[in-house]
Amino acid sequence: MSEQIKHECGLAFIRLRKPLDFYLEKYGTAFYGLYKLQLLMQKQRNRGQDGAGIVTVKLNPEPGKPYIDRRRTNKTNYIKILFQDIYKNYGGLSNKKLNNPDYLKKNIPFMGEVLMGHLRYGTHGSNSIKNVHPVIRKNNWKTRNLALAGNFNLTNVNELFDELISYGQHPNKRSDTITILEKIGHFLDTEVQEKFDHFKKKSDDNEVITQMISDDLDIQRILRRASKSFDGGYTIGGIIGNGDAFVFKDPSGIRPAFYYYDDEIVVAASERPAIQTTFNIKVDDIKELGRGNALIVKNTGEVSELPIKDQLESQSCSFERIYFSRGTDRDIYLERKKLGTLLTGKVLKAVDHDLENTIFSFIPNTAEVAFYGLIQGLEKSLNQIKAEKILQMDPGYSKEQLDEILSTKVRVENLVVKDAKMRTFISDTDTRGELVSHVYDVTYGIINDYKDTLVLIDDSIVRGTTLKDSIISILSRLRPKKIIILSSAPQIRYPDCYGIDMSRMNEFVAFRALLALLKEDKKEHLLTEVYEKCKTQEKLPDSEVKNFVKDLYQVYTPEEISKKIAEIVTPDTVKIPVEVIYQSVENLHKAMPNHTGDWYFSGNFPTAGGNRVVNKSFINFMEDNSDRAY
Repeated sequence: MSEQIKHECGLAFIRLRKPLDFYLEKYGTAFYGLYKLQLLMQKQRNRGQDGAGIVTVKLNPEPGKPYIDRRRTNKTNYIKILFQDIYKNYGGLSNKKLNNPDYLKKNIPFMGEVLMGHLRYGTHGSNSIKNVHPVIRKNNWKTRNLALAGNFNLTNVNELFDELISYGQHPNKRSDTITILEKIGHFLDTEVQEKFDHFKKKSDDNEVITQMISDDLDIQRILRRASKSFDGGYTIGGIIGNGDAFVFKDPSGIRPAFYYYDDEIVVAASERPAIQTTFNIKVDDIKELGRGNALIVKNTGEVSELPIKDQLESQSCSFERIYFSRGTDRDIYLERKKLGTLLTGKVLKAVDHDLENTIFSFIPNTAEVAFYGLIQGLEKSLNQIKAEKILQMDPGYSKEQLDEILSTKVRVENLVVKDAKMRTFISDTDTRGELVSHVYDVTYGIINDYKDTLVLIDDSIVRGTTLKDSIISILSRLRPKKIIILSSAPQIRYPDCYGIDMSRMNEFVAFRALLALLKEDKKEHLLTEVYEKCKTQEKLPDSEVKNFVKDLYQVYTPEEISKKIAEIVTPDTVKIPVEVIYQSVENLHKAMPNHTGDWYFSGNFPTAGGNRVVNKSFINFMEDNSDRAY
């Protein structure tokens, strides 16, 4: 993507099912869990650039010994720094102690059998260390301690906050992280107290009762009660102080989660290839966590996948497939290629089937796979053109005539190069803008002046700012006949309240194009009409709220909006014609039929809270309010 947006976080979980000396004997190190967690996080580093943290829990610790260890950082090069800090604990140990798992577990931090890591890509709030996961709820009872990390956004934080107050709590922050932590923590406390009252009738020995509670803790029931009112997209991982652990997923399957287990380990992560690489596991052996389900690992090592919430229609995030996840997943790779291939017909029409005078390239780096698919589609079409020409040739054709037809190829060049990220402390706006505009550079001398059409593909166009401020200006220096920008994703029209940092309507270039068209056609009264409809719904229950913003987009065709977008992203200094072509929503679903979440494109939100958020976002725009819509 040529413009950065903040988005999905990454989760990594490991449970060692054998004693530490097993891993020392088989793999030559008692630090097997830590090493694997580091690699699991490293292979998901695309999911977080604001910080990272880990927490470990030791099973069956001695009283008086620390058993929960946490370390977090929001520094640059966060994974390296995080684990360097952890490994410092072992720096002065002799080889004898390093090879003594019993000593390490009793005396050295982060030697727990239950490990959880998190990569933060903040969608809201400051990049304070306090916002880095895992977060911890502490208590002297092992079974009341809770460490939490996740990839989530809830649409109804205020409602859940009020529920906490009704329990008698006094939360110190209104955020989905604190709300989720305290919600689960409340029902964990309730479960423990209920178990205590029950077992107290059978024994007066509180130590015995504590062990009975730990053995009988019902994680499924805790999560069911805690998440009853959750509305949003989430994959949430947690570890309880007694060693019980879980990873659970929203009922629409919006957020990704995968897991694998055998007799040695249990592992869960946000991305499947990370598990494959870290443990050298075949793709078919890895399971995707079912929507609304929880992977539950008891402190005994028992593993189960159990339902937490009733499943809703599958709405896994298509933007996850287009951009967020690494393309090393086989399915995602093929889907991205298909997105490029499905643009072939629109491209051929735009260049009037003149492939001889058209050069194709891509905007690095995430659009590269879609580019391969586009070229394959163009080559297939070109082969059909060649076949038709050959069939129409006179019987006495020469070899030279045949060679001329067969030698025609799709012209592919690496024209756009992304330079190293520039940093500047210059405060002057104009000077900073000039520097930022040179984040990309181009390859000169390849295009025939004012004869060749230049076609570039990007994976998505959200705000259009980088196109206008940088890419189109530098492409115009190549003096093409025309510039065509392709987006492998459809027009982003609506806010996403489940993970992407896109909640303000006027940031979307598609919405700005819609506003420009309404103004030109003297239809701005429609904005007021939709605003009034949205206002009438402010106090309705989420289940009754409708997305009225969709009515505005129905006034124009996608092609009309794309044409206006092209005008918006073309700098005034560029006189070369620019066209912008987006993927259709229909073709999006052809490319990834099993991942139908498309609310940011279509306005069809998977949960009731989504419609309220889009209406609130529009109300904020109309009232010139820059607040977040959720």
